[in-house]
Amino acid sequence: MSENGVRPSPDPSVVNLSNSLTVLRIVAIPFILVLMQSDTPLSGLWATGVFIAAFITDWLDGFIARKKNQVTRFGKMLDPLADKLLIGGALIMLISLDRVPSWMVILIISREIAVTWLRASLAGKGFILAADRWGKNKTFFQALALIPLIIYYPYFGVDFLLVGRGLLWIALALTVWSGLLYFVRYYPLLMGGSGKS
Repeated sequence: MSENGVRPSPDPSVVNLSNSLTVLRIVAIPFILVLMQSDTPLSGLWATGVFIAAFITDWLDGFIARKKNQVTRFGKMLDPLADKLLIGGALIMLISLDRVPSWMVILIISREIAVTWLRASLAGKGFILAADRWGKNKTFFQALALIPLIIYYPYFGVDFLLVGRGLLWIALALTVWSGLLYFVRYYPLLMGGSGKS
């Protein structure tokens, strides 16, 4: 459905540039994780570069989809899933590198699983739950927090670990808040109500 819970119109072709960029974002994930696991200053910079490039495709695929009328049900489902895999994979790797508290990652991933369940359940009823403004802001701050956490090693006197952890607190607040909003608005729709716009 649209952001207001409206059934989407029939799809254009699923195989298009927009969806291909989304798939490319998923393909980049293992490369990012391998580079992060190497845990050297150089591999950290490479991992950051690939992560930023992957995240740019998140903006680019949406822009192309709207401009070229390539918005599809498949794309609306796959795009947020790609974000969750990219960010969730990086967060789990950061736990193993002892850069972030595990409880924060568990809370973030639990929210993502819950919203994914809601999205999949609504899709089963013929509705597509697209990301709203709060969800997009949440994703942006999650990615913004991950950049300094992946860099990790200090450059130019900047403590990137401290910066990243501070940004992660903001991302956590937005993650929880946006998740609550999704359920308040759309869970009634799943139960047969009209939901809230």
